[in-house]
Amino acid sequence: MEPPFPGMDPYLEAPSLWPDVHHRLITLMCDQLQAQLAPRYRAVISPYVLFESLEIAPVRRAVPDVAVVERERSGAAPGGAAALEDAPFTIPALMETPVEYARIEIRTVRDQTLVTAIELLSPANKRPGPDGADAYEKKRQEIFASTAHLLEIDLLRAGQRPRLARPLPDAPYFILLSRAQRRPYVEVWPLRLRDPIKPAPVPLLPPDPPAALDVGAAIHEAYRRARYDLEIDYTQPPPPPDLSAEDAAWLDAHLRALGLRPSSQ
Repeated sequence: MEPPFPGMDPYLEAPSLWPDVHHRLITLMCDQLQAQLAPRYRAVISPYVLFESLEIAPVRRAVPDVAVVERERSGAAPGGAAALEDAPFTIPALMETPVEYARIEIRTVRDQTLVTAIELLSPANKRPGPDGADAYEKKRQEIFASTAHLLEIDLLRAGQRPRLARPLPDAPYFILLSRAQRRPYVEVWPLRLRDPIKPAPVPLLPPDPPAALDVGAAIHEAYRRARYDLEIDYTQPPPPPDLSAEDAAWLDAHLRALGLRPSSQ
């Protein structure tokens, strides 16, 4: 199925999908850029691990040399002991799980000078607290203090946005660019649900013109290759359910027009 949204698909933000979405987007964007960078630069994927709070599906493991016997869990206990009652609810816990992510670094050939860092934000980057948004902000400040440019792509509505001196406009997604020679100013592109995502500039060293990063094309290609349509239920609200009333109304009408929601829902 073709991607149903002109830009970002909000259903791709689901915690069960996002690590895979992130991995595919990083790879596609890196390949996209590398085609424009040779022979002076290379686009390098730099992996890192963050701990995310995820709902983990139960996993059954075979343990050799151990016998597990399931006994009757309710009713009268042997020997006249008090009966044990089953819990009325079983709810999965959120577990801190290591998840591998990556960023893209544009580096000069041979001397490996960092020219531009490209961050596709993860939930851990935006989670309030010292091990989340605070840790990410520390990395941002290190780049701000360097001669490298920073391009941030925020395709997650939940969590804390990258910190700026003034509030961002109202939009579900953003691309932010901090050019070394223009600091402290940051260029901001709000991304709307109903609009295609236009290519963003990726600064290089002067006098080289910037490369073009087509985030929208990468999202659509990842959607097609991964067959996310097989996993997504478009009859339900997208996670997290915090779209503005205007965006929610547009999304509902848009999905109905595409036949992805019944007209009577």
